[in-house]
Amino acid sequence: MTDLMEQMGAAFLGSRLKRLGERMQAGAARITADAGLPVQPSHMAFLAALDGQSLTIGQLVQVVGISQPGVTRSIGQLVDLGLAQSEQGEDQRQRTISLTPAGIAVLARARLYVWPQVEEAVHTLFGGRADAFVDRIAELEAALEATPLDVLASRASPDVLTIREYSDELAGHFHDINAEWIDAMFRLEPIDREVLENPRAKIVDPGGVILFVEAKGLGIVGTCALLKTGPSSYELTKMGVRESARGLKAGEFLLAAAIERAASLNADPLYLLTNAKCAAAIHLYEKLGFRHDADIMATYGALYARCDVAMRYVPGRPSA
Repeated sequence: MTDLMEQMGAAFLGSRLKRLGERMQAGAARITADAGLPVQPSHMAFLAALDGQSLTIGQLVQVVGISQPGVTRSIGQLVDLGLAQSEQGEDQRQRTISLTPAGIAVLARARLYVWPQVEEAVHTLFGGRADAFVDRIAELEAALEATPLDVLASRASPDVLTIREYSDELAGHFHDINAEWIDAMFRLEPIDREVLENPRAKIVDPGGVILFVEAKGLGIVGTCALLKTGPSSYELTKMGVRESARGLKAGEFLLAAAIERAASLNADPLYLLTNAKCAAAIHLYEKLGFRHDADIMATYGALYARCDVAMRYVPGRPSA
């Protein structure tokens, strides 16, 4: 079988480095056990940090550079093994950690029988290039400290979602995306089929608009239309997003673009007709400024058999 992490490259680098660390620590654990020491490789940094001094948990977090829960867990294990002790510090609100005589003895044996062997093995593993690799890790750690990975990702990929205009080449996506959700929740009505099978003739040519949202790496994942129903009135209709785009906020991105386009068309009213079963969609409509409207229901609601919710867009009134 193929190696998934190798195949995924840089996107899985964190997981691959974790796997590499686990494999190296497994070997170090066997060296430690052969030396007759009761500790794990993960304890070694704490033994070294506490060599000849007492530190608080907060200070250990800074020295070792891992999370406080991880530090607390490892120190608890060393205390249970009788290798470390916790005492009230000068500041009564904090406790300091120090090595016991047994811990000092274990540290001495680790320095003699474990650390040199592990270091020599690592140099052999890296073919004499271990120091350069360690230096590169230090550079990466400093870079991440300055700018976390999620911030770098947001800078590198600002256009995860983009809006595409209608073209006949995209007509199939308009049909399939809408047929998928309508069939899943209701049934396709004759008016649905007529529009989905003839989007240019039924929506675009009479003055309406069809928009698509494209997600990087996924292609077209959503669509919606503005159907011209009067001199200035437009119905927001046939809006759907594929399940593959869940979590990307593609629906919200698409709806905001449709509202912006409707404003450029001086749409009045901009309205929609839906069903109470579409609770998630209704919540999104409310979030971006649509309000339930009895007049819209009375004027347009009879168009679809499944319609029991009618909403009008109210500019400047997004939901909190």
